[in-house]
Amino acid sequence: MVTFLTNLINGIGLGSVYAIIALGYTMVYGIAKMLNFAHGDVIMVGAYICFFAVSTYNLPPVLGVILAMAVCTALGMLIERLAYKPLRQAPSLAVLITAIGVSYFLQNGAQLLWGSNNKMFPTFISGDALVLFDGQLHVTVTTLVTVAACVVIMAALTWFTGRTKMGKAMRACSEDKGAAQLMGINVDTTISMTFAIGSALAAVAGVLYMASYPILVPTTGSMPGIKAFTAAVFGGIGSIPGAFLGGLLLGIIEIFAGAYISTQLANAIVFAVLIVVLLVKPSGLLGRQIREKV
Repeated sequence: MVTFLTNLINGIGLGSVYAIIALGYTMVYGIAKMLNFAHGDVIMVGAYICFFAVSTYNLPPVLGVILAMAVCTALGMLIERLAYKPLRQAPSLAVLITAIGVSYFLQNGAQLLWGSNNKMFPTFISGDALVLFDGQLHVTVTTLVTVAACVVIMAALTWFTGRTKMGKAMRACSEDKGAAQLMGINVDTTISMTFAIGSALAAVAGVLYMASYPILVPTTGSMPGIKAFTAAVFGGIGSIPGAFLGGLLLGIIEIFAGAYISTQLANAIVFAVLIVVLLVKPSGLLGRQIREKV
């Protein structure tokens, strides 16, 4: 029983990181209808910025996270302006190829700037673990902080998209960009803001991921990015609650598959579950089936 609960808590902690990354994916796709596969590499950039801010310049961890969010926000807006905005009316395949190119550009740029050697991310989330069941179950502070951050971010995004003027503009653009523009909404600004928010979330996710898996390399964000995209599709891409649910379920499935089946097959099992879900419900668990007019 204790082993089961330990794996469940670890899965929720990992899934919370996937959920934060997936929220960035789902916002960009839901509004701009673009698959930003460079999102995982923005995670890597945020982790590097926080690493150097804390370990080299001795900034407090909170300032390191804020600096990483600021840099990733600017990077996300720059990527959107230079790489994606010219392709706004292009076929989806052109956007997909461009996103892959941006991803490799960021990875190789990081390798040139910071080298390819492994860097050990500093431990700055510390404290006494939560002890349950007479000392048999320990919940680390890192897990608690990660889950709390995920819940707060999901709640804040839900409030933002439902209550604020910019959030309502985002929802309008996700429904019909042409109609939104006729109603006076600046579509370009709205899409740029979406990339900014998604990239800031990527920085937070990068730091939280490094807190649990502290080895930092230029390809650090690749696999978490792919899994988070899987989580977004799993939950229903374009849906904020769907990204949250998909991320949690993906993390739990991965941890349980590694613990009870095989650590080597854990990733394969995760993607196999996704295939099964999409065969049964192509729009994802909480996604809407949208009919296109022809």
